[in-house]
Amino acid sequence: MTPTQNPHPLLIIGWLECISLPDLGLQDFAVKVDTGAKTTALHADDIETFQRDGVKWVRFRSPDIPGTAPRICEFPVFTKRDITNTSGTPETRIVIRTPMILAGRKWKIDISLTDRGTMRFPLILGRRALRHKNIAVHTRESFLVSEKPQFESPAS
Repeated sequence: MTPTQNPHPLLIIGWLECISLPDLGLQDFAVKVDTGAKTTALHADDIETFQRDGVKWVRFRSPDIPGTAPRICEFPVFTKRDITNTSGTPETRIVIRTPMILAGRKWKIDISLTDRGTMRFPLILGRRALRHKNIAVHTRESFLVSEKPQFESPAS
């Protein structure tokens, strides 16, 4: 399907929104939408790879989201990518593929696993996750298609 054949009307989202990652047990948590980042990145602790039935898997601890306890997650490794981090340093990251829900729409996205412990948001939603979904990002507005979490401080 080409972008011009997208069955969904244009969806305008804010630079901050809430998403769900149901396979990780993460529901309606605030993320930063960053079209300057190609790949979505999720904070993960204790990342380790292992083999299961001849397939490479990854095990990690999910981020501490208010209202949700961290848990151990296991996924097949989708790929590894060389990604430039926020400091401009290239690093090779493990990437998983999992469903995401945004504004009632659900589709699979690629997520790189990394240490975002010093960042305000545990997940940065990159432009590849939004590609071909008929979504535009309003750079001055936040929470246009989701409720602002009670624990979230005002956007600066």
